[in-house]
Amino acid sequence: MTSLDFLAAAGASAPTRLDPMQLFLDADIVVQIVIAGLLLASVWVWMIIIAFSLRMANVRGRSNKFEQDFWTLDEPEALLQRSKADSPSGRVAAAGFSEWRRSAKAGIRDRQAAMARIGQAMEDQVAAEADKLANRLNFLATTGSVAPFVGLFGTVWGIMNSFFQIGTQQNSSLAVVAPGISEALFATAIGLFAAIPAVIAYNRFSNAVNGFEAKLQRFADRVHANVSREMEQA
Repeated sequence: MTSLDFLAAAGASAPTRLDPMQLFLDADIVVQIVIAGLLLASVWVWMIIIAFSLRMANVRGRSNKFEQDFWTLDEPEALLQRSKADSPSGRVAAAGFSEWRRSAKAGIRDRQAAMARIGQAMEDQVAAEADKLANRLNFLATTGSVAPFVGLFGTVWGIMNSFFQIGTQQNSSLAVVAPGISEALFATAIGLFAAIPAVIAYNRFSNAVNGFEAKLQRFADRVHANVSREMEQA
């Protein structure tokens, strides 16, 4: 076989596109562990994205329904007893009315102090509801900031392994170096694949939580104003 025939046969058998699975299988064990960990983190990120989107839509719907009923009913306390645990807005209103009942039971001597306690109780509940919603977002932030560096670690390790192969085989041709570098760069690509959705989702969901917290605070302020009027009329 001539040299031209050999080159033609090699070109015919060479892959025409990247095969991620083959890159993973051919990679060093350390690079494989890095890639597997990043893929698991990516799966978890997408589970959080889907679950949080569904949860946020559900929470908003229940809160809107509660607030609509709360302002239209003549006896809002009856609504609180029936469905206060079903929505964040219900729990915020329940915290304010609970503090009001405790103050009234003990005898209201200082209305300003009583109103301050009622407002503080609702503010604390608003903060608790926002913290509960944002609980899993920390993983998105961590993945978005750490995943590229984990992928870079796999890349550095793969390149070090490529240089080791050069020293072992005493050959610096692309045929020796290219496979290791491809596997190494694949780790960086997987790191970005995990990090980019995490960063985008974290920023979007953080804004959603902040907006929902502001909405709850406005509802708490309206409840606080109504309670203040009730105490003045008492």
